[in-house]
Amino acid sequence: MKKLSVRARVLTGSAALVAVGGGAFGAVAAAAPSDASAAGAKPPAAVSEVKNKDTFNTEHLTVDAATRAAQAALDAAKQANQRVTVAVVDRNGNTVVTLRGDGAGPQSYESAELKAYTAVSWNAPTSVLAGRLQQAPNLKDIPGTLFLAGGAPVQAKGAPIAGIGVAGAPSGDLDEQFAQAGVAALNK
Repeated sequence: MKKLSVRARVLTGSAALVAVGGGAFGAVAAAAPSDASAAGAKPPAAVSEVKNKDTFNTEHLTVDAATRAAQAALDAAKQANQRVTVAVVDRNGNTVVTLRGDGAGPQSYESAELKAYTAVSWNAPTSVLAGRLQQAPNLKDIPGTLFLAGGAPVQAKGAPIAGIGVAGAPSGDLDEQFAQAGVAALNK
């Protein structure tokens, strides 16, 4: 058998690679649905359905409602000539909306979110929770929480669905008053 030159082996290998690659591409392209078939095709069936007894539904604020609550809290602060930041978080502690008022301090942004998260997590105003530190001072060590007045829970059917946190006023009592104005705006 005659030995092929390096050039002949490279050309032969390249041709084989192109043939294999082209064949694989053709097989994938043939298996992919065309635009015409995809337009009328039904979506694939779910692999398995979860039984209703294994699930539950929760209430959530819409973005519009969260924005309305945050704006009401910010407006209440503005009327009192206070510069604050307002945060609204969902039941899971995810920030839905944050409004930083004109002139609010840089620390107020994170503090408002932490107060909102604390209020929804414990389903209580943060001023009440701050009082609990007397009996259990290690509560303040829970990550992501801030036990200072200024957070208020939002409830639906007695369960927490959101939290409103306000930070930046000279006292937590004022912050919480503004947060409660946000909760009140949701009840209108």
